[in-house]
Amino acid sequence: MKIIGKAEIDTVTDVVCDVCLCSTQVAGGLEFATLQARWGYGATHDGERYELHLCESCFFRTVAYMKDERRIQNLFSDDDNTGVNTADEKFGLVTRNDYFGDDQCT
Repeated sequence: MKIIGKAEIDTVTDVVCDVCLCSTQVAGGLEFATLQARWGYGATHDGERYELHLCESCFFRTVAYMKDERRIQNLFSDDDNTGVNTADEKFGLVTRNDYFGDDQCT
C-alpha cells in the first residue's frame, strides 16, 4: 500500500567556492572539489575537521601551489630517483576520461 504525503526536505541548491566565493553551478549541475582533513589522536589539531569547497579554477591553482611546494621541498635532495619532475604532470590524478564515474582503476 502506498501512502502519499508531502514532505519538506533541505537540499543543496548551490555550492560556493571557499576561495573566490563564486558559484560552482555549470550547465550540468554543480562542479566543485572538496578538500577535507580529519585530524586524530597525536596530531597538533587533534579533533579538528576541515572541509573546503573549491571551484575548478581555484582547485587547479591549489594543485599548482602544492606542486611548487613539493619541488621546493626536494630542491636540494640527494636522491635523484624521486621522480618528482616526471610525476608533476599526474600529481594527484587518479584517472582520466572517467565521464560517468565508473572507472575502477587507480
